[in-house]
Amino acid sequence: MKLNPLSDRVVLKQLEAEEKTKSGIILADSAKEKPQEACVIAVGPGTKDVTMQVKAGQKVVYSKYAGTNVKLDDEEYIIVKQDDILAIVE
Repeated sequence: MKLNPLSDRVVLKQLEAEEKTKSGIILADSAKEKPQEACVIAVGPGTKDVTMQVKAGQKVVYSKYAGTNVKLDDEEYIIVKQDDILAIVE
């Protein structure tokens, strides 16, 4: 099954949390911070007032508490409005 977002919605796949710090300390699961970076999976068509600025495959940074979590075929996705995407990572 495939998620097809409507309107100005974007489907994101959250990137994995860091396993260890830059200094090499391995983090326990409870200490891992939820990353705010994700890969764009699908993009809605937009609206007459909103032109979509992201494309599938791009890496983005989104607002910390944005979106709705969805589990589909044992995969977890986040559906957000385009306004909740803060930046495109290049």
